[in-house]
Amino acid sequence: MLHYQVFLLSVFICVPFKNMFFKKHPKKFFSPEEQERIVEEIRKAEDRTSGEIRVHLDCFSREIPLEKAKTVFHRLGMTRTKARNGVLIYLATEDRKFVILGDEGIHRVVPEDYWEDVKGKIQEQFQEGKICEGICLGIREIGEKLKTYFPVEKDDRNELPDSISEEK
Repeated sequence: MLHYQVFLLSVFICVPFKNMFFKKHPKKFFSPEEQERIVEEIRKAEDRTSGEIRVHLDCFSREIPLEKAKTVFHRLGMTRTKARNGVLIYLATEDRKFVILGDEGIHRVVPEDYWEDVKGKIQEQFQEGKICEGICLGIREIGEKLKTYFPVEKDDRNELPDSISEEK
């Protein structure tokens, strides 16, 4: 039974976003300045919570985006955080979809519709063509939500890299 817990990741949001941006390889999707902004938002958010936030870019997924996000979540080691409180924002640029995926530690303590308002705020920005702003806003919102249930602990350390990961 414990083997199946690995797949009991928290609430997810998979949202198609039409005409929000054009096709670009993940390495070129965000400018260096935008990448710095996103990483800085992750650092600021993680200063207020013991939770861990990652952003992952992919061109497209041959799988259902949620399934690909789960695979990436595991590959990035996000299930190995002490409190199982990692959150992944997975962005499939050519598929024009994103997923917000939280680990089981979050799922155990939050309401079922926990990510709905974050999804809505990100989606609004995406629909206006503000992809970087949408990701940054989503990171801030996730950080605020996580600090309620997972405040910074005395011995807190950064368990995962803050960098943006991407498919090769």
